Amino acid sequence: MKLIIQIPAFNEEATLGVTLDALPRSLPGVDAVEFLVIDDGSVDRTVEVARAHGAHHIVRHVRNLGLARAFKTGLDACLGLGADLIVNTDADNQYRGADIEKLIEPILSRRAEIVIGARPIRDIQHFSPLKKLLQKLGSWAVRAISNTHVQDAPSGFRAFSRDAAMRINVFNEYTYTLETIIQAGLKNLPVISVPVQVNADLRPSRLIRSLPSYLFRSTVVMILTFMTYKPFQFFLIPGLLFTGVGFAIGVRFLVHYFAGSGSGMVQSLILAALLLGGGGFLLVIGFVAELIGVNRKLLEQVDWRLRKLELAAGEPKQGRTP
Repeated sequence: MKLIIQIPAFNEEATLGVTLDALPRSLPGVDAVEFLVIDDGSVDRTVEVARAHGAHHIVRHVRNLGLARAFKTGLDACLGLGADLIVNTDADNQYRGADIEKLIEPILSRRAEIVIGARPIRDIQHFSPLKKLLQKLGSWAVRAISNTHVQDAPSGFRAFSRDAAMRINVFNEYTYTLETIIQAGLKNLPVISVPVQVNADLRPSRLIRSLPSYLFRSTVVMILTFMTYKPFQFFLIPGLLFTGVGFAIGVRFLVHYFAGSGSGMVQSLILAALLLGGGGFLLVIGFVAELIGVNRKLLEQVDWRLRKLELAAGEPKQGRTP
């Protein structure tokens, strides 16, 4: 049983060493623990610090591609290196390395395929009240969409089984945290949360540069992910709403028309026709999108099987350390 702890890093020379030094070198139920650093186009000494503090593997992006792409690059590299378990943590030492044992235990005991570390949001002093409220609302929205019970959806401290890592896809380029939970829930992968602690803040978050921007981009990610994996439900609700309102307005017009007072309500008839047409169009789009979604599921199954065959046939590769 091999565990690889991956760390996406962009210009993290000041904190990466602290993070690597705090990671466990051995864990119960695991035969080997290795560290992989994903250098996302850093222009400082991130790579040198990674080597000096014991990183077993380093993969590099020539230019900065963002956190989501770095995360996916790490998953692919870990799978190629023969990882049975993958833990993702941040390079700023936000999460405690000692909690990795708690993070992987549900996977080792076959109770989950993905485990999310739930931070004590209420007790984190450098989080503003507004940020704490948004974290709570965001996690609630992700739970509602994904049908999971994840308590801290934006947490980047998470563990994946090998099979879950092969099934997960990352489409957006902003963040992987919300998308992967929604995707896992809609794919019926068992996802649970475990409580973890956090370290003192070493630097401000680079992902959340402003709360309005983060809220907007996170909402877009949730909507697009839900649209991708539940297209019929996404179009069904507005389609039925438009159709229902249009039908009600049409019935109202007919009542007045047969009562002899409908001559001045042509606008209602036009509005009813527009709403009924729009609602019907959305329902048709929903059916077409659902058919496309079936094709996507088949392609994902083919991709998963091909990845399993490729990884089973190939020898574990070494991380590239240019």
